[in-house]
Amino acid sequence: MSSDPESHLPAHHSPLPELSGTLPAPRTAATPEEFAAVQASEDFTRLRSSFRAFAFPMTAAFLVWYFLYVLLSTYAEDLMSTPVVGNLNLGLIFGLAQFASTFLITWLYVRHANRKLDPIAAKLRTELEGEA
Repeated sequence: MSSDPESHLPAHHSPLPELSGTLPAPRTAATPEEFAAVQASEDFTRLRSSFRAFAFPMTAAFLVWYFLYVLLSTYAEDLMSTPVVGNLNLGLIFGLAQFASTFLITWLYVRHANRKLDPIAAKLRTELEGEA
């Protein structure tokens, strides 16, 4: 028995892909001064403001909605046990709406990031790192 762990593989097998052409030059790391300059730039301020304008209100709205659900479930049992359709009551509908609202917020954030955040972030990244 061979001690080579790849002895069962065909002779032409290579565990690594062949490299063709030349490798791109490695990127040089940005200096702390360059990072500070980007952080002080108008683009970075717009990026941060745009993120915060979306994230803070959406987080607050979701937390209010979540804690309202928890409080209603705890202190308004009669309301939450109100039948809606068959065995489906208001509490179950609100609970499922928690999942739906989470997916909605995720979709809204991705849309916001694609439209507002990513173009600015890509510009800043290019300024710091150069073209990919």
